[in-house]
Amino acid sequence: MSARRSRPATADQVDEDEVFKALASGTRRRLLDLLKDQPRTTGDLCERFPELDRCTVMQHLRVLESAGLVIAQRKGRERWNHLDPLPIKHIHDRWIGEYASAAVGLLADLRTALDPPAGAPLAEASDPRPA
Repeated sequence: MSARRSRPATADQVDEDEVFKALASGTRRRLLDLLKDQPRTTGDLCERFPELDRCTVMQHLRVLESAGLVIAQRKGRERWNHLDPLPIKHIHDRWIGEYASAAVGLLADLRTALDPPAGAPLAEASDPRPA
């Protein structure tokens, strides 16, 4: 019994457009959520989507595989699907992490601008209600 695995994409090979396209579908995100906990067979994944036929689930898995988010491994008659989180990490490092650190810097600057220096008296808040 031989096991065949698809090769995962390296960080240099991640096609961001394909990853974003794959993540754009709620069904594909639900598939990834299921694979986050453990590898699953295609049959098991199909059972978890009773509203979809097997061909539709397979199409979604192919999109995820093409984006490098899923690695398929054949074991006998079963096809096991494994999550490959590296493309998501690449997206996080490239987009989310960079923008989040910039936002945190802006918040720190805002706090510095709004906080009075140590030892300075706090201004009393005025009552915004008319007298």
